[in-house]
Amino acid sequence: MTENAFTRRDNDSGDSNGENGGRGVGRMTEPGAGAGAGTGTGTGTNEGTGEGTVLVTSGTGKTGRRVVERLTALGVPVRSGSRTGAVPFDWQDASGWAAALRGVRAAYVAYYPDLAVPGAAEAMADFGRIAEACGVRRVVLLSGRGEPRAVVAEEALRGAAGTVEVTVVRSAFFAQNFNEGALLDGVLGGEVVFPAGTTAEPFLDLDDLADVAVAALTGDGHAGAVYELTGPRSLTFAEAAGELGRAAGRPVRYVPVTGPVYASLLEEFGVSGPEAEFLAELFVTLLDGHNTATTDDVKRVLGREPKDFSVFAREAAGNGAWHG
Repeated sequence: MTENAFTRRDNDSGDSNGENGGRGVGRMTEPGAGAGAGTGTGTGTNEGTGEGTVLVTSGTGKTGRRVVERLTALGVPVRSGSRTGAVPFDWQDASGWAAALRGVRAAYVAYYPDLAVPGAAEAMADFGRIAEACGVRRVVLLSGRGEPRAVVAEEALRGAAGTVEVTVVRSAFFAQNFNEGALLDGVLGGEVVFPAGTTAEPFLDLDDLADVAVAALTGDGHAGAVYELTGPRSLTFAEAAGELGRAAGRPVRYVPVTGPVYASLLEEFGVSGPEAEFLAELFVTLLDGHNTATTDDVKRVLGREPKDFSVFAREAAGNGAWHG
């Protein structure tokens, strides 16, 4: 799962959360967190035109905007690409990619709608060829942990990018799905409905993902690396709901459903039948237990432990995420 409207998509529709009509569900600091890691305090975008410019695709999405903020705080020239922004970038229209990549040293790639969908591998191959032709030196690709179909897209990018250094960041389920994605409404309503059964997931905080991405974009030693990013411990969705409830000061419970039932619920909220079936199948596959184990890749890159889910919940509550 990369960063789709229901899990880890970096949708750049231009709203405050980078979501598509509020239908989101998706999957990654601290000062001195590691080579190239920013403080996360930067605001705005320095639209880069000079040497060292970094293109951030889906720059208004959940991960993209965090990467933009950190690069800007470091003084790195940034070109934030989005469908409606100052730098046009649309994954469905390759004709504008060369203009966005021209003069760029590195690029953060968050593909929409998902690296596992049909056509993603072809898009990644096209992007890789254009990036090399434009003289891009380094690409950091956001991918999903434990997604065989996403790996095909990863390899398509590597195979087409030639001399471009490619780093892949595979993410666990985003903690921010509960306060910036489609699961927000469930927390506010007291019931998180999802097809995860009793499987535990090592939820990853997006601040950690963004710090790792920035470290790979701005520092050496990451070429060819594949980082699997997780939080420090795995929780079932029921356990996560309990922690969210304690932080929010209101009861929150997890309601497990089957994949077909979840697909039907998505359709009731306006998701097309094929997309609803795809998403439900994807979640059931990803949450079958094979992604439960944690990794130490955040610590390897940043030199510190990843943020715990309870810390995320307290911070989100303190910022008013669940006051609605």
